[in-house]
Amino acid sequence: MAGTSKILFIGGTGYIGKFIVEASASSGHPTFLLVRESTLSNPSKSSIIDKFKNLGVKFVFGDLYDHQSLVNAIKQVDVVISTVGHLQLGDQDKIISAIKEAGNVKRFFPSEFGNDVDRTQAIEPAKSAFATKAKIRRTIEAEGIPYTYVSSNFFAGYFLPNLSQPGATPAPRDKVVILGDGNAKAVFNKEEDIATYTIKAVDDPRTLNKSLYVRPPANTLSFNDLVSLWEKKIGKTLERIYVPEEQILTQVQESSPPLNVVLSIKHSAYVKGDHANFEIEPTFGVEASALYPDVKYTTVDEYLNQFV
Repeated sequence: MAGTSKILFIGGTGYIGKFIVEASASSGHPTFLLVRESTLSNPSKSSIIDKFKNLGVKFVFGDLYDHQSLVNAIKQVDVVISTVGHLQLGDQDKIISAIKEAGNVKRFFPSEFGNDVDRTQAIEPAKSAFATKAKIRRTIEAEGIPYTYVSSNFFAGYFLPNLSQPGATPAPRDKVVILGDGNAKAVFNKEEDIATYTIKAVDDPRTLNKSLYVRPPANTLSFNDLVSLWEKKIGKTLERIYVPEEQILTQVQESSPPLNVVLSIKHSAYVKGDHANFEIEPTFGVEASALYPDVKYTTVDEYLNQFV
């Protein structure tokens, strides 16, 4: 029965985590959040914590680095969803150990929520971050833990407001910088939609031990397509400045963090086409919008309207 699994979130007050926690609680799942006591009294987290309280989220005191507290928290639920940030990706092996000891988890969702790390041509420094996620996948599989990997590609809220223009705040109205030839397809999804699809997958046997790709046709478009869509909305033609791949590689090498990380991720998507340059085979994955046609997701076209 959908809506019955108890879900524990680890890293649930982070960027994508807060959307998924909200979707879980709103859809009727008993929702638990692993928190440190210091988080509850952190002023910067107060609005999120208050929202969670109003939604009936149960707070479980514990810490990723306190094994027994993890085990105790996990024993209270059926499903564990990790949305920890990039600095803690490698430490998810601690969650895996606790899941093994608890012995009751029906499904584990590790912190992914990007492109498919098993199908990437990323360069450094993104390459290492993706390799860390892939290593966690292999550990989950080796330990025989039931899983779902969510490949949600780009967060709309991060990449669309300024059309991926470095350092720009409003979307461009005169000229636009395009990495590569602008023909590789990338995928942009609204955070709330990613959360909805993730929670729908929790009790779905079709997503067990598979990757859930959030790749709706209307949100899979090239940079050139994206710019054309924007031009149509503002009734103006932009000057398109294309940056050849060699130049991007040099920029990545010469930039310091976090710019080099962001550039290498953009290179993976916009130049290599890592979001959509492979077919989703039933042996390893399913596509969210096809699996859940009842979900009314926000299209890129609709999303861009707010910036006109």
